[in-house]
Amino acid sequence: MNYSKNQLKELIVQKLRLNYGCTEAQANDGEMMKACAMVLRDIMAEHGVETRQRTADEGGRMVHYMSLEFLMGRSLAKNAYNLGVLDTLSQAIDELGFKAADIFDMEPDAGLGNGGLGRLAACYLDSLTTLEIPAAGYSICYELGIFRQKIVEGQQVELPDDWMGLGDAWLLRKPQDAEEVHFGGKIRTRWDNGHLMVVHEDYTRVLAIPCDMEIAGYGTDHVNTLRLWEAKSPSPVDMALFNQGQYLRADEERTMADAISKVLYPEDNHYEGKSLRLKQQYFFVSATIQSITRKHIQTYGRLKNFHEKNVIQINDTHPALVIPELMRILIDDAGMSWDDAWEITTHSVAYTNHTVLAEALEVWPQSLLETLMPRVWQIIQEISRRYQAKVEEFYHDGVKTAKMAVIWNGQVRMANLCIAGGMAVNGVSALHSDILRHDVFREAAEMEPEKFKNVTNGVDHRRWLAQINPGLTGLLNDTIGDGWLLRPAELSKFDAFAGDAAVLKRLEEIKLANKATFARWAKRHQGVVLNTDAVFDVQVKRLHEYKRQLLNVLHIIYLYQQLQDNPNMEMRPHTFLFGAKAAPGYAVAKRIIHLINSLANQIDNDPICKDKLQVAFLENYRVSMAEILMPASEVSEQISTAGKEASGTGNMKFMMNGAVTVGTLDGANVEMHQVLGDENMFLFGLKADEVARLRENYDPRLLYDRDPMLRRVVDQLKRGFSDGVSYEDLWQRLLQRTDSPADQYMLLADLPSYAEAQQRLTAAYGERDRWNTMSLHNIARSGIFAADRAVAEYADTIWHVHHK
Repeated sequence: MNYSKNQLKELIVQKLRLNYGCTEAQANDGEMMKACAMVLRDIMAEHGVETRQRTADEGGRMVHYMSLEFLMGRSLAKNAYNLGVLDTLSQAIDELGFKAADIFDMEPDAGLGNGGLGRLAACYLDSLTTLEIPAAGYSICYELGIFRQKIVEGQQVELPDDWMGLGDAWLLRKPQDAEEVHFGGKIRTRWDNGHLMVVHEDYTRVLAIPCDMEIAGYGTDHVNTLRLWEAKSPSPVDMALFNQGQYLRADEERTMADAISKVLYPEDNHYEGKSLRLKQQYFFVSATIQSITRKHIQTYGRLKNFHEKNVIQINDTHPALVIPELMRILIDDAGMSWDDAWEITTHSVAYTNHTVLAEALEVWPQSLLETLMPRVWQIIQEISRRYQAKVEEFYHDGVKTAKMAVIWNGQVRMANLCIAGGMAVNGVSALHSDILRHDVFREAAEMEPEKFKNVTNGVDHRRWLAQINPGLTGLLNDTIGDGWLLRPAELSKFDAFAGDAAVLKRLEEIKLANKATFARWAKRHQGVVLNTDAVFDVQVKRLHEYKRQLLNVLHIIYLYQQLQDNPNMEMRPHTFLFGAKAAPGYAVAKRIIHLINSLANQIDNDPICKDKLQVAFLENYRVSMAEILMPASEVSEQISTAGKEASGTGNMKFMMNGAVTVGTLDGANVEMHQVLGDENMFLFGLKADEVARLRENYDPRLLYDRDPMLRRVVDQLKRGFSDGVSYEDLWQRLLQRTDSPADQYMLLADLPSYAEAQQRLTAAYGERDRWNTMSLHNIARSGIFAADRAVAEYADTIWHVHHK
């Protein structure tokens, strides 16, 4: 793009006058932020029109990436960076009388996701566009994103996240492209000349209004689209009821429809929550497939070649209903036979699995599907019947039939539906894909081995290195050139500078400057004063027991107890930073957050710990916080129970920014270890196969009884802390659970090994040349974890589409 500073100023001023009726002197920061966003949105929209025309002319295959989450974060600086106008836009904002940094900071995070799943989807959109692959993302336009976390008396409180007040500046609403989604009702069928005629009656209609967000690529005019569906009722307010004073009943249907896109992931531990969450899934799936097939017919006049021109990638099981919904359209609307429709569907849809946790493999009561989507339920029944017959013919084993069934014991298993109706099933790291093949989906993989693939996750290295870490970017450009921005494998050239003292010194100075920047941010936004002379040891991710934030806490208690025993002991200053949100209904995770804050408070008020030990819980962890924290981090905590983490993407972002990992051989840590070796990360703990073997006879009480260090650390939970709070419930969870195995994530088994790894890490940190060399190697060898590589692998092995 060749927009000058004056051109951008003129466009911004025009937006302020036309959209807000004010001059730049009268505008506030929010209006300025939205005006800048609209200017970039218009530029991208123009390129988007050109991209779609070019795609239509070329007639290639298009990728449709469906995910119930897209954790976009902020877009103003990102889009300006990708469009090549970040510096120019900043100058224009400054000359209009504003501070560019303040305007960028005004933008709310578009928190349309819970964590890694949604952030991965956002990274892939960037790479799809940069690699010039015709693509679109699809999700729900949640009015309220993931909750805003407030810590009150050490405990998490969830507040609404109203991101659209300013964030909707990016959205292009297209009511003319609305689709209608039908819920409930009855199905009548009859045969006419050998064709099954299906009539759906007495259903409730919900309109799906597209709200499009344009996605700019880096170094290209290619633009793709993220289509977010907003739910609205097509029915007007019932004026008769309204005039009778029955105001709530008059607007009841509209309220029910609006609820679908009101909030990200409603609590589903009750019937109403389950019903709403399933409605969300079908709503966005049905709207998306109707939109895709409608455009396909407009272009090609028929659906017979649908699979040749479209591939649908479903991000985890949330969009699994795409399989029966596509079948419904092909059979009921296009009049195809079952076999023809199944051939098209099973060559159009691919499934990415993101978890091995049984509780996260979605299972729905069949009664819900029968009630909410009766025709789709009929199709799922037929898919299940045919797939079950296929399994029985292959195995002749009732146990395996039961395990692989799509419908069993009154429940619909969405992962099995994806396997039955998909053309490919991929895990997201080498270890994860092996576990899927040999454990979770072993029977399916033995029956159809060609379906099962691996594509290790990747992150947008332009955002998570180049954009957020300008100091490191400058060093890389000075040493190896800027080719790595489009060819991330070229980061490996940086390895050649491992023996260059000047480069290592500059690398250390960059890290120190980034730590100081984050410390200023933390003081301003969190009110915490961080010791920048200390090791910045960071664990930020979703709060879940398998991610083992509690293991980190137990080790900190161990360090604290050592200081209590010997207040004058030499100790390298160590600052442990946590950031995590717990799902609102996940009581244990919320207790762990409370525990972290209790421990932080006790350490903060103990003079023995001053300049030696510090713990801080960072409130409301989000993408924009991560963008400041990642460049400042020195130690990356990736300590999940081996075999539980599918991949992880935070581990990749830390690595790219030069943090050194302490972790288990889990998820993508395995592949990190392959390129880094033992000498550039700190491994500890049981391996996945050892976890599986030990689990059969694991008794944490034996470890507790025979190891005084373990016993003293764990007992601190029961004794409690200076705030008067005891965590005996967590103590019991580790030692004497009755509802399931005690210490099911094997914290006590791994704690001694973890403490020893931390000792090795601390010793290495004291050898500055060694530590800086480790940091350099992490940066240099992170290129394989770029989303560009991952998306190119999808394109070559699953989607079969061309890319740049």
